[in-house]
Amino acid sequence: MSGIFDSEEKAIFETPLAERMRPRTLDEYVGQAQLLAKGRALRNMLDRGKVPSCILYGPPGVGKTTLVRLMACVTGRTLLEINAVSAKVETLRSVVEDAKNEKDMTGRAAIAFVDEIYHFNSKQQNVLLPFVESGDIILVGTTTENPWFEINKTLLSRMVVYTLEPLKSKDITLLLRRALADRERGLGQFGVAADDAVIDHIAELAGGDARQALTRLDASVSAAAMGGGSVLTDEIVAESTGSATQRYDRRSNDHYAVISALIKSMRGSDPDAALYWLARMVAAGDDLRFITRRLCIFAAEDIGLADPFALVLAQNAAAAVDRTGMPEAPIILGETVVYLAAAQKSNSTYLAVKAALDDVNGGKIMEVPHHLRNDGSGYVYPHDSPSHWVPQAYLPEVRSFYHPGKLGAEVRIADRLKSLWKRFSQEREDKQGDNL
Repeated sequence: MSGIFDSEEKAIFETPLAERMRPRTLDEYVGQAQLLAKGRALRNMLDRGKVPSCILYGPPGVGKTTLVRLMACVTGRTLLEINAVSAKVETLRSVVEDAKNEKDMTGRAAIAFVDEIYHFNSKQQNVLLPFVESGDIILVGTTTENPWFEINKTLLSRMVVYTLEPLKSKDITLLLRRALADRERGLGQFGVAADDAVIDHIAELAGGDARQALTRLDASVSAAAMGGGSVLTDEIVAESTGSATQRYDRRSNDHYAVISALIKSMRGSDPDAALYWLARMVAAGDDLRFITRRLCIFAAEDIGLADPFALVLAQNAAAAVDRTGMPEAPIILGETVVYLAAAQKSNSTYLAVKAALDDVNGGKIMEVPHHLRNDGSGYVYPHDSPSHWVPQAYLPEVRSFYHPGKLGAEVRIADRLKSLWKRFSQEREDKQGDNL
């Protein structure tokens, strides 16, 4: 392969494929139609030469940095790139001064680009804030972390937040085809072909990350060409790039989005969906104790007394997972998740304790009746009765917090309480009347 490129071309091809294939115009840009399709607000502003101070928020590999550079290019503005981690206050003041001088000369504000802007500390933000407010600079930041949680609210109030979505498979396959055919910047000079199934497979492996997809294509095509082949196969892709990339960070929104999907899938009694979201967490190396803790909470909150065994199973699973660890833990977790998803559901006890806490926290404080105090008299010991129950008051006034559900074990619980307490009998009669 040494004869394919001259020295200048070799230098070019030392640059990663994703960098070489960055789009040069907005029309070449792939994805984010919600922002950049003809007629959309941001596209209209850029076409008219205007750039707002803004945050581009989205996962890796969806085109945030590329879009910032295109913003500068299509509007003819100078782009000043700032490192959010290492930029000192003196450096920022110098950047601002340069931007002010340029605006004085050209009448156009430069774009100050801060990648992963959530790393900015308060001093860095305070340097830029007045110049953003006055319009002397246009601040554009990119971030993979939720800006509403990670960025100073004062600075954020002066900026627009645009959310970039993960790229669809069809978008990524378009980029892969473009790179495979491009002889100037892409991989066209290797003369390696790939059918649609292989390209689709690479797109799937990348998990919506265009940079990752192009990196995989680059490695796979290089391996095929250096091995003397001219056709890219799934086998070459697997050998060259390994397993699929999962868009997941235990400290980011992905972690909370996936656990939310797991909980809601179990609540909706869909074991297949629940198993998939569990697999996402396990494959990403999420904390097993975090998972089992959430399963225990779910068993109490969403299944409750409809199936009291659910909490026992979840607690036992937590102990078993602690004891076994990986790689066997997913077997235990899978069994538990399927059971919890398939179990009958009731949140009556969750609502009951919440109602009781609301009363207490709301100031509805009742004194302990005299006969229930440890030094009081008049208490009747229920076990002295053949039925192990006696009619006596346990609150100074009647309050109704627990309303039994109508599924599983709660049916039996409701029947027993109805036989003991008039308020449960009356509640059941009221509900039956409502249903007539």
